[in-house]
Amino acid sequence: MNKELIEALNVLEKEKDISREVIMEAIENSLLTACKNHFGKADNIHVHMDRETGDYEMYAEKTVVETVTDPALEISLADAHKKNAMYQLGDVVREDIRSASFGRIATQNAKNVILQKLREEERKSVYDRYNSREHDIITGVVQRHIGKNININLGKADAIMPENEQVKTENYRPTERIKVLILEVKDTPRGPHILVSRTHPDLVKRLFEAEVAEIQQGIVEIKAIAREAGSRTKMAVVSYDEGVDPIGACVGLNGVRVNAVVDELGGEKIDIIHWSDNSAELIENALSPAKVICVLADDEEKEALVIVPDFQLSLAIGRAGQNARLSAKLTGYKIDIKSETEARESGLFEEIGYIDDYSNDYSEEEGYVPEEEA
Repeated sequence: MNKELIEALNVLEKEKDISREVIMEAIENSLLTACKNHFGKADNIHVHMDRETGDYEMYAEKTVVETVTDPALEISLADAHKKNAMYQLGDVVREDIRSASFGRIATQNAKNVILQKLREEERKSVYDRYNSREHDIITGVVQRHIGKNININLGKADAIMPENEQVKTENYRPTERIKVLILEVKDTPRGPHILVSRTHPDLVKRLFEAEVAEIQQGIVEIKAIAREAGSRTKMAVVSYDEGVDPIGACVGLNGVRVNAVVDELGGEKIDIIHWSDNSAELIENALSPAKVICVLADDEEKEALVIVPDFQLSLAIGRAGQNARLSAKLTGYKIDIKSETEARESGLFEEIGYIDDYSNDYSEEEGYVPEEEA
């Protein structure tokens, strides 16, 4: 039994994640290659390796003839009788081949065949490992900056985080451990080319999936996410169990779940809202924390007109238009926001048949902030 070979195969299988069967087939093919280099052909040569012991046998099948014209394929009757006196013309004789007789070139070629197969299988193994995790989160270690890109070690392979997938407010230091989203895995002759991201909305989604048990169980679902990385994220959630509040499940007791995600994102603000199949209601929820008087949504054109109290206009739009922009991304609607005064002066209320004086429903105790104090 070839114990050293079996032990070496076990190590390769464990460390490189390469099947022992594949390695043994590579050894068999390398021996055939060596035979071809040594004898000039290997059509009649057979190699078999015992999967349990690691021992192998290698032999050539030769036809018994009176006059040998091709020593690689034929054997004389006299030589056949030296092996067994029962052989007759036309019989096939098995002649053992000793690999020790191979020349240096044949041996080197056999070695190259094995190494090439190992490299191919290692690349395939690494590719399969990470390709199956596309759009999933993985923890990596920052290695170095390559121009404006960042090289990140994922364990079995290195990944690249391009400049446009980096959060501008984050500073990535060598040896720092960070969580990234695998965007794309391409198979190349030099190994898998892996792209990762810290800005993709799915990063937030996967972080919540890891933190919230109700999402893992399918009770709560994240229906939509809009994100401006490093600044703010809006996320719409729905519950399929009347007894479970989807927002409360994502926030967690004393905010422990959402805070864990916020910490991983470097303090990025996260707004969690209720999802609704009613587009007008969804748009109203998306503009939270701003209060809304009414929403007119055109489902065909994917456009919506939103009217808000005067003192809520700046809150609805948000700093530099961020709240309105994220709401539009989240809902998929082009949102036009107008103040109550603007709607009245333009006759919009009369046009849509709206009568109630919505602004009277609000008082300073319910969140009204005079314009001069805002």
